[in-house]
Amino acid sequence: MESEKVFKYKLDFYYQSAIIYLITLIVYGGVRGSFIEQKFEYVLNDPIMYVIVFFVVVSIMTLGLNYLRGRRLIIGPNAFVFKHRWQERRVPFGDIEWIHIGREARVQTGGRFQVIVFKLKRRRRVFRIRVGRYERERELVAEVARISADLPKRKRRVWKKPRFTDR
Repeated sequence: MESEKVFKYKLDFYYQSAIIYLITLIVYGGVRGSFIEQKFEYVLNDPIMYVIVFFVVVSIMTLGLNYLRGRRLIIGPNAFVFKHRWQERRVPFGDIEWIHIGREARVQTGGRFQVIVFKLKRRRRVFRIRVGRYERERELVAEVARISADLPKRKRRVWKKPRFTDR
């Protein structure tokens, strides 16, 4: 029996944004308080300081919420499981109409394998797994490629050339 593979959701972006906003707050407060106002008391009345504090608080709250949520993708022997602390969604391999591993046309990031797209038989919209958002990206792509060998591939669209005739 195959074991489940668990891929945790990366929080790097949230950590980086919180740190950048916090550094901006400290630098702006230091520069504004020491060079311009000569006293730190006046910095607290600055409206730009309130905006920066708002961004710091929102970014830290977003980081905390995503940390508490604990998102992960579990690839089991017969299903994808999208799981977080409060909910779990299971997608059996038998329900998948087609699967595609490749690049996303609208996204301009590097990497050959950016996205895994699959469509369920009874659902109109597709599922999209952005590979870069999970830890161990190469292992995730390799595991899905192994699974997709048994599933149908996405059919390519054929663009018909319009015919112009003189009447």
